[in-house]
Amino acid sequence: MKKIKLGTIGSGVIVHSILDHVKNTEGIYLAAVYSRTEEKGRELAAQYGCSRVYTDMDAFLGADEINTVYIATPNLLHYEQAKKALLAGKHVILEKPFCTRASHAEELIRLAKEKHLFLVEAAPTTFLPNYHILKRELPKVGRVKLVLSNYSQYSSRYDAVLKGETPNIFNPKYAGGCLMDINFYNVYLNAALFGKPEKAVYYPNRYGELADTSGVMLMQYENFVSTNAGAKDTWGVNSFQIEGEQGYIYIQDGSNGLAQVRVVTKGDDRIYNEQVNPDRWYYEVRELTRLMLTEDYESVYARLDITLTVTQIIEEARRDAGILFPGD
Repeated sequence: MKKIKLGTIGSGVIVHSILDHVKNTEGIYLAAVYSRTEEKGRELAAQYGCSRVYTDMDAFLGADEINTVYIATPNLLHYEQAKKALLAGKHVILEKPFCTRASHAEELIRLAKEKHLFLVEAAPTTFLPNYHILKRELPKVGRVKLVLSNYSQYSSRYDAVLKGETPNIFNPKYAGGCLMDINFYNVYLNAALFGKPEKAVYYPNRYGELADTSGVMLMQYENFVSTNAGAKDTWGVNSFQIEGEQGYIYIQDGSNGLAQVRVVTKGDDRIYNEQVNPDRWYYEVRELTRLMLTEDYESVYARLDITLTVTQIIEEARRDAGILFPGD
């Protein structure tokens, strides 16, 4: 692939975070925008120097000027839109969470491989330099016995909840909730490092008929337990700590950004940080662009193993907790 000619579906904050780095990354550019309303589409396109705007999905997916689609719409729409894009022969970058159901994730992965198309979940974690440091240093703490993580970020849309409104981010009709958003990152890092647990149980805090606004995910592995708290109705100190028999690893700012990795053993105490740019999307856009331009399907497909594991964990745990979405 000589150039990533990107088309976007969605216009939220996350789209701007991605496009801010697309415009400064060689080999990728915004070629077209899809929006249900032309006014909103033209506003986004103009901000990033793009002239092509579509309000018809089929016309957008059939456009020759795009070869890759970035999807950042409400969670429940991911599967249908990604499937249409793959069937149209487009590579797909699908915003997290990938899908609400493991069967849908399996179908998309199978379809992408059959058509030899890139398909990737836009979760920054494995694209971060500090993630690779974490994997390298992990054996130094010996056998892992405990994992303790917290990611709490008060949402301005929780204020709307308190006023009696139902924002999409908390609406089960759109597959919203904290586990699908904030606590997702905790689950993702666990899955990337340790694979699928023997059992995962989710204890949610809910507000009326809404999906969870906060909660704790307990993940039981063969020889250790991982406790993961996430909240959109509070704020606190975010961190991710792995405790082993020979030491511990403390990740500053938690599973979302891996801002700094501290490795403490009985004979050493070191801090690592290779992320000069604190913006995690900077690394995601640059590394994903490199992988696609060099046609490194193996590396991209390897990440889909993590994606499928995370989808399985979250689907099973939320259903058991009584958090049901359309189609469940």
